[in-house]
Amino acid sequence: MSACASVRWLAAGLATIGLLTASALSAQPAPPNTTSAAPSAATAVPPSPPPAAAAVAPNYIIGPGDGLEVFVWRNPELTASVPVRPDGKISTPLVEDMVAIGKTPAQLARDIETKLAEYVRSPQVSIIVHNAVSSFSQITVVGQVKMPKAVPFHEGMTLLDVVLETGGLTEFAAGNRAKLVRKDEHGKDITLKVHLEDLVKKGRLNENQPVKPGDVLLVPEAWF
Repeated sequence: MSACASVRWLAAGLATIGLLTASALSAQPAPPNTTSAAPSAATAVPPSPPPAAAAVAPNYIIGPGDGLEVFVWRNPELTASVPVRPDGKISTPLVEDMVAIGKTPAQLARDIETKLAEYVRSPQVSIIVHNAVSSFSQITVVGQVKMPKAVPFHEGMTLLDVVLETGGLTEFAAGNRAKLVRKDEHGKDITLKVHLEDLVKKGRLNENQPVKPGDVLLVPEAWF
C-alpha cells in the first residue's frame, strides 16, 4: 500500500469513529433541571401547629421555679419561655403578672387565652413544662428512711417507688405507723395512714398506694 493510500485509509477511519461518538452522545438523555422553582402562594408551607403536650402529667400542678414554654399558635412574637417567679406569677408579651402557681398547664393556657383575646383574635395557647422543679412536683420523704430527700414525681408513682428511691426503711423505722400528708382541693392537709412495713417486708401489695405531686411521707421511729 502506498503512503498516500495509507493516509486516506487512516483519515476515513478517524472520521467514522467521530461520527459514532457524536451519535452516542446525542442519544443520551439531557440532565435534569436542578434549578428549584420558587414556591407559589398556593403551595406555601402552612403554619406549624402547637407543640405536643408536655412530658408531665396532665394534672401536674405548676409551682415556683418551674420553667414554662408559652406557645401562641400563629403568633410567634407572643411565644415565650419564662420561669415561674417566687411570687407564683409569670409575664409574657401582652400578659403581665399572670398567676401560674396552683394551676395545671391547661388551666393556665385557658387563662392566658382569655387575656390575649383582648388583643388577638381567637388565640390558641399551649403550655409546656420543660423544667419541673417546684415542690409541687416532688414527694418529700422524712424520718426513718436511709436517705431522706425530695423524690421527683413521675406519672404512676407509688409508695413502693418512693421508699426504694430513698434506700428503704432503717432498722429503727416504725413503718406501719407511717403517714402520707396531702393537700386536698381546698389546700387543707389530709393525713393518710400507710403500712410501709407490711408493704416492704411482707410484700402486701394492697398497701402500695399511688402518690401525688406535693405529698409528704413521714416515717416515725419505733418505740423501744
